[in-house]
Amino acid sequence: MNARPRKLGILLSGTPEAAPFEQGVRLATAALEKGCDVYLYCIDLAVKGVGRPELQNLKSKGLKLYACAYGAHRHGIPVDDCAIFAGLTVVSDLISNTDRFVGFP
Repeated sequence: MNARPRKLGILLSGTPEAAPFEQGVRLATAALEKGCDVYLYCIDLAVKGVGRPELQNLKSKGLKLYACAYGAHRHGIPVDDCAIFAGLTVVSDLISNTDRFVGFP
C-alpha cells in the first residue's frame, strides 16, 4: 500500500530580503527534498519575491507557487507565469487541505 506524500502549506508575507522569507524558502526546499508536496503562497510584500531564482528553481522541482493577485497589482508585480496568481480563497483551501500549514511574517 502506497502512502500519499505529506502536504505542506507555507504562507510568506514579508519582504523577500527579510530572514522569515528565506526561512520559508529553506523549509520548502527541505520538504521537497523529503518528498513532500509543497504549496507556497506569497502575500503582501512577499509577492515581490515570486520571480526570484530560488523560487523558480523550486517550481522546477515540484513547488506549487501561488501569489496574491491583489498584492501583485498593488505592488506593481506583473501577473505572469512566475506563479499562479489567485485570491485568498486559495489560502483557505491550502489551510484546509494540507497536513501542516505554517506562516512566516
